[in-house]
Amino acid sequence: MPSPGVQASSLVVRLARELRTALDQRFAAFGLTSQQAGLLVHVFTGQSSQRRLADLLGTDTAGITRLVDRLAAKELVRRVPDPADRRAVVVELTKAGRSLIPELPPVFEAVAADLTRGVDPGDAAALLQTMLANLTDQDAD
Repeated sequence: MPSPGVQASSLVVRLARELRTALDQRFAAFGLTSQQAGLLVHVFTGQSSQRRLADLLGTDTAGITRLVDRLAAKELVRRVPDPADRRAVVVELTKAGRSLIPELPPVFEAVAADLTRGVDPGDAAALLQTMLANLTDQDAD
């Protein structure tokens, strides 16, 4: 019989997989993956550096390049020169990308509601924040 710690780790891995699947299924209606939707929302909120986007989405340089390439091919984002650093580019939403933004947060919220059904959302957020802090050596605040 696995230890409680191993059981908890296994559940976290399964939860992450099921969460990604649930989000991807709902975002498929928009022709997006959950990661693509996340990138669009982050760009909308002012995150435009590919490096920062990679950090926020948990991917590497190659992964963020592919992600931006796919969204650019869908004409939802474009790369433009960074006004603060002429050697760099930033990601910005196109008109089509901006028109999708109002549709995306409700999907994230609906899946979060499904996830926390039967659990106080504040308790769930506090537990997840503590777990994240435990792994990233940050304060749980």
